Amino acid sequence: MKYIFCFLAIISFSLGTQAQRISRVTMNNTSITESITVSLDDAIVNISLTGTIINYGIDYASERVTNYTRLEKYNGRIDMFTTYEDKAFQGKVKYLGKTPITYYASYDLPELQGKVKTIGSLSFTYYMNYDDEALKGKIKSIGSNAISFYSSFENDALKGKLKGIGNTQLTYYSNFDDVAFRGKVKSIGQVSFTYYPSYDKQFQGAMKTGNRTQNVNGINFLVN
Repeated sequence: MKYIFCFLAIISFSLGTQAQRISRVTMNNTSITESITVSLDDAIVNISLTGTIINYGIDYASERVTNYTRLEKYNGRIDMFTTYEDKAFQGKVKYLGKTPITYYASYDLPELQGKVKTIGSLSFTYYMNYDDEALKGKIKSIGSNAISFYSSFENDALKGKLKGIGNTQLTYYSNFDDVAFRGKVKSIGQVSFTYYPSYDKQFQGAMKTGNRTQNVNGINFLVN
């Protein structure tokens, strides 16, 4: 009987640790990453590259309109840190449903204070002030997923942009490419993107090949 209980405990722990995961990366029309989405068991949290919560809710995907999603209100448990708690936590989300969220405290290094520290089982680390100018302050890892960025020594069209997340690497068109698509994402993992050039007056800069929503290594990349 004790083996059954052990087995159930292991399964329960495994399910709990899988409840939080990186589910989406959202880029704007210049391929700058705007947010990283962490999925919980019954909600999502959108986080900026510098570790602040942008918003949260229920992710609604339309069955009729391809690639259309919207954020709907989350009606589950929402607990907030009060004014009686550490000043770096005050007013921030403490629980979404059964998932706890923690933050770096006022006694931590100044560049960390107030940033997301954990979401459930996922821990967040950050590039520090002694790191490259284009990296410092940004998320360095979420759980087991390392996150990298192009440094300030790179081509101007690349510097500071997302370079890798987990096992997925990203490349971009450089300043040497056509003005209509320089700086835009060129590849995500093995998936390539092309765009209409500047001499195409009707579609210049618009995506020519590639999908705006692309699942690579289990993460959805939304390219606007």
